[in-house]
Amino acid sequence: MKEEHINTQSGIKKENKMGTQPIGKLLFTMSLPAILSMLVNALYNIVDSIFVAHISEDALSALSLVFPLQFLIIAVAIGTGVGLNSLISRRLGARMQEAADRAASHGIILAVLGGLVFALIGIFGSKPYILAFSEVPSISEYGIQYCSVILTFSIFVFISATIEKIFQATGNMIYPMFIGLSGGLINIVLDPILIFGLFGLPRLEVLGAALATIISQFIGLCVAVGLWMKQEHAVKISLKGFRFHGQTVKEIYAVGFPAILMQAIGSVMLVGLNAILISFSSTAVAVLGAYFRLQSFVFMPVFGLNQGVMPLVGYNFGAKNKSRVIKTFKLGLLACLGIMFFGFLLFQLLPGPLLMLFDASDQMMEIGLNALRLISICFIPAAFGISCSTLFQATGHGVLSLIISLARQLFFILPLAYLLAQQFGVNRVWLAFPLSEIASVLICLLFLVYIYKKEIKHLGNGEKKLPAM
Repeated sequence: MKEEHINTQSGIKKENKMGTQPIGKLLFTMSLPAILSMLVNALYNIVDSIFVAHISEDALSALSLVFPLQFLIIAVAIGTGVGLNSLISRRLGARMQEAADRAASHGIILAVLGGLVFALIGIFGSKPYILAFSEVPSISEYGIQYCSVILTFSIFVFISATIEKIFQATGNMIYPMFIGLSGGLINIVLDPILIFGLFGLPRLEVLGAALATIISQFIGLCVAVGLWMKQEHAVKISLKGFRFHGQTVKEIYAVGFPAILMQAIGSVMLVGLNAILISFSSTAVAVLGAYFRLQSFVFMPVFGLNQGVMPLVGYNFGAKNKSRVIKTFKLGLLACLGIMFFGFLLFQLLPGPLLMLFDASDQMMEIGLNALRLISICFIPAAFGISCSTLFQATGHGVLSLIISLARQLFFILPLAYLLAQQFGVNRVWLAFPLSEIASVLICLLFLVYIYKKEIKHLGNGEKKLPAM
């Protein structure tokens, strides 16, 4: 079906700010809300683990075992949202309103289906998954409780994440910030209340942490729906008489499926690393879990920044504006490098205080000090890889991002971790992180040159004529 272009009775619709406003100011205003939202999400993730660590080290180990499955939920929800974001922003840039609206409607249906699939996994798969790693009674009991609740009610995060991505695709970064802040703050408040049984409530320990997370995700969903219904937006969602449009689904997952796999690979990586580390001790698994909570304070702002970069690049790529595409990428990369360098210094200078947030035992401290210093070397090269992946996704080349993630998190890091563990023990296994990131930079450079020569180099100045009315 031929796409309908945006028009009004008086002619052409007003230009979208993503194609007209100064890039520096626009990137700042679009990224800051997402960065703040991501920081709050990082905060509630780490608060979750800090409170759980005060129950016992086994409780923290249990959460670390479940973390890959949480990662997988985020992979499917955010990965589909990335494909949706890329498609909507490119269609708006090309002035294809009907296609943008259709994509938004499909996004909601896909989110519901994703949540239902994970609910089934939570109900039937939680116990076998946890017992495959540990039969220590305290670890397995905590793990099964947390896993079953988080997976069964994951539909809340699926739908709210999709609505956030639709807002971002239209250049609205304020509403996603409100959605993220509302859920994150509620989680932070509920965690100690439900975990330790404050204000006369029963002490639920790890189950309380799971319930706090689910309740906060439901609140975030309510805020998302409320904001969407509040006013008209640049795209419309219509579910009445909905029918799947094969080409739309294909285009969402052309970028979204590689993005899902990219994040899912992270889940596979964590499962593999947990399997390697638990052969040494459950404390090593707890250290890895603590690291991933801590590094979220560094990586989440970078991901938030790139939530501003992606629709900007996608819109201007669709509008064929070469200079704005390149300038957005360069500014985004410089900002990512700055954030990552700060994180590197933090992990190098203060690993002890960071670990003590988790009430670290002497053994956990002995393993963790070395681990945080070695792993954080990866932060600087990771900034380049993340920026390149965002550019590839925004221009519709999600497969290239997938290849980079496969190289970093399967082809490089797991084999390196296994070899280092076998040859040098737990104290050197952490070197797998920086070595894999450095190797992936070379692949990123090759793909970046390829994309530039094939498509970006030939873009115009954005002065695209519209078809005659």
